[in-house]
Amino acid sequence: MDARRPRTRRWPGSVRRARKHLCLWLAALVAVAPVPSHAQGVSSAQFGDPTGRYGHGVLGDAIEYGSLTLVSPAHPQGVTVILPQDHVFEDLAPRLVDIDQDGHHEVMVIETDVTQGAQLAIYDFRGHKVAQTPHIGRTHRWLAPIGAADLDGDGFVELAYIDRPHLAKTLRIWRYRDGQLQDVISHAGLTNHQIGQDFITSGLRDCGQGPEIVTVDAGWRRIIAVRLSQGRVSTQDLGRLSQDPTLADTLACE
Repeated sequence: MDARRPRTRRWPGSVRRARKHLCLWLAALVAVAPVPSHAQGVSSAQFGDPTGRYGHGVLGDAIEYGSLTLVSPAHPQGVTVILPQDHVFEDLAPRLVDIDQDGHHEVMVIETDVTQGAQLAIYDFRGHKVAQTPHIGRTHRWLAPIGAADLDGDGFVELAYIDRPHLAKTLRIWRYRDGQLQDVISHAGLTNHQIGQDFITSGLRDCGQGPEIVTVDAGWRRIIAVRLSQGRVSTQDLGRLSQDPTLADTLACE
């Protein structure tokens, strides 16, 4: 995963207020107008309203984001989610995922409560939060996403991330089922981020034998592949970590 942190500028207060009113108007419109199923997927998403109100700086600067704009066929002009003052998007970029496997994308983001730390959150095309993991439980505690896929072939999508990649260094896997995320398993000794980096060293790949997680060991020496099967994880050492922190060749099955 090589999503690097974009450069941003602050929006004037008048623009933020106008965008908020537009968002509320769109929400009212959606409430009375049914949306065809083919128009319900997110086609693109971006963060906005850069803010320094949290100041964790884990991604190399003290700027996070206060809003998320979702573009879809139903809302080509975009629907904007504006967070309360005690939350920020502490993330690099939104990720498109099909969490319910209906052929339409939702968006996966890191959303942080300034007193309770980060969580992984899923938003739909309307800007509704449809699922989330618990917040870590303490301020200035973060998680680094890996990806989303049906990792074990059970027909449901699993989400994978590293819980506190600088401290706990623990892989967490959750399954989306019955409209919520269910905790599947944890596995210690893995990481995918170092403090100050504006990228994440991990991802998902399928080299012909099904999807697997690719990340690195806690000591930043070895590349590790992880598979999920029947509620258990197995690991494979793929070799020494090279100078390429994006793991591009490994993720390309080369």
